[in-house]
Amino acid sequence: MSKVLIIFGSTTGNTESIASKIGSLLEGAGVTAEVKNAADISDATDIAKDYDAVLMGASCWGDEDVELQDDFQPVFDQIGSMGLSGKKVAAFASGDSSYQHFCGAVEVIEEAAKDAGATIVAGGLKVEGDASAAPSEIEEFATAVAKSL
Repeated sequence: MSKVLIIFGSTTGNTESIASKIGSLLEGAGVTAEVKNAADISDATDIAKDYDAVLMGASCWGDEDVELQDDFQPVFDQIGSMGLSGKKVAAFASGDSSYQHFCGAVEVIEEAAKDAGATIVAGGLKVEGDASAAPSEIEEFATAVAKSL
């Protein structure tokens, strides 16, 4: 059975709800999914070693630069040491379309993961609000991840 790690950073709970929904959908597809809050990760070194795929999501904001969610930033800063080389990765984000970089975390995560040797296996998921705002998009994202395993 495939095993997926889902790491999220969430301030208001929106990204957490998306991470939880993705985890539930993957479990329903027969994939073992472990959902971890970035706030609970003190060291992300080699965190990917026991997983077939790693999904990462964060809220973000910023008008000039993409500013990642505070708890997620320290984990993101360790992306090069997570052990992502050869791993399957996908990114998701919640955001507010009033910001110039709406869900800009998706592109930032994908680029850094590729630089670390990962393969992006699903198009980035961008949601305005919480999981209830985009149920079909979240299902499509989870299905794409599950099919890649």
